[in-house]
Amino acid sequence: MKELDRIDFEIIELLQNDARLTNKEIADQIGLAPSSCHARIRTLQESGVFKSFHAVVDETVMGVGQQALYFVSLSHHTRNCCEQFMNDMIKLPQVITVYQISGQTDFVIHAMAKDTASLRDFALDHITIRNEVNRIETAIIFNKKQNVRVPKYVEDLNSK
Repeated sequence: MKELDRIDFEIIELLQNDARLTNKEIADQIGLAPSSCHARIRTLQESGVFKSFHAVVDETVMGVGQQALYFVSLSHHTRNCCEQFMNDMIKLPQVITVYQISGQTDFVIHAMAKDTASLRDFALDHITIRNEVNRIETAIIFNKKQNVRVPKYVEDLNSK
């Protein structure tokens, strides 16, 4: 993959903020010909810079009233056990993200449900029931702000 330049980072920033921008709109905003802009976007996609394009949904409109973080420790830590746990968790419809982390806790599971009773049921029915789970701690999320953009300083890191 070629090294990303200022124009690539401008395209990335624009698409992170609004993936529905047309090629012409992006080209106009960064001062490129639409054909050149399209070629750069295609190169960014083919090189794997963009993992996917998706819609961000307002959870409350969809009936999700509560979210939680589950901090899970396993009793054994073989590669197979950890991978199987992650694969099983991410398939559940309540799960947004699964992180394998270092420290006292092995995994953080970000999950959503309509209410706290449903979050409790999720923990009991899908996490604590598993033989390899040694410990679970739940933190209810009261509020969140989300930034899914790569910060601009990455350009500076790549140029040094």
